[in-house]
Amino acid sequence: MGALDGWRFCPICGEAIEKVEDRAECRSCGFVGYANAVPGVEAVCFDGGGRVLLGRRAFDPGAGLWDLPGGFLHEDEHPLDGLRREIREETGLEIELLEFLGFWLEPYDGRIVLCLTWTARATGEARAGDDLSELRWFQPDELPGAAELAFTHYQEVLSAALGRRNEHA
Repeated sequence: MGALDGWRFCPICGEAIEKVEDRAECRSCGFVGYANAVPGVEAVCFDGGGRVLLGRRAFDPGAGLWDLPGGFLHEDEHPLDGLRREIREETGLEIELLEFLGFWLEPYDGRIVLCLTWTARATGEARAGDDLSELRWFQPDELPGAAELAFTHYQEVLSAALGRRNEHA
């Protein structure tokens, strides 16, 4: 389901809208709404021993499943500032960025998220933020399987992060 799929009326004037490709147009007032991906940031966080940090989601979507630390960017926020903020809020940890891993598109609650993903070294005392029920460090060979991960792209992200880490080891 796309961002504009449920739109029938203009949010400005209330008249019927017309859907054209990736946008909704109102012939009455001229409003145009676009179906853009929502920017998000996330990191595969390693500790000094090479373990990977995951958090168990407390709420839907994906309640009870394992999640990478990260979240949505504020409207005027630089992605790296947003990544540091989200990781601090969710885990209490500070990060040292290692490298940009890539980007993935992920369906999320009726939208598509453009997930900008880094690897990072995390330091500090880990504590689960209010949107997580627990945090856990995993050895690379003990990571949860795809059915236990909150989002479809995580298995590919984790594989890429661990592959890069092995290249640099």
